[in-house]
Amino acid sequence: MNRKILMFVLLPLILLPIVGVASALTANALTVEPVQNITADNEAVTGVAGNYDKIAIAIGAALAIGMPALGAGVALSSIGTAAISALAEKPDTFFKSFLIVALAEALAIYGLIMGILLWLKL
Repeated sequence: MNRKILMFVLLPLILLPIVGVASALTANALTVEPVQNITADNEAVTGVAGNYDKIAIAIGAALAIGMPALGAGVALSSIGTAAISALAEKPDTFFKSFLIVALAEALAIYGLIMGILLWLKL
């Protein structure tokens, strides 16, 4: 129980500031430019625009890689031991065990692909 609390609660809380600093360093410096928008009543409204979307994409890319990898690690820890014990008892279950383990690993690969696609948008 303590490992699960550490993995799902404390580890993301520790890593989130690190991800934020890395994304702030990676993204371009925030530029503040006045922007003038026209509302439906033809009134001009002046606002401020920045490159906050790049920071959000960088944090999203980090989370898209980290969270599926964490989930795949948890899944493989239980699936792998069950697959090995089933394989030791019945060698006929090799392909079923291999398929289940491969599906758990595919979760991390899909997260990596999504993270790379998001990173290319920067």
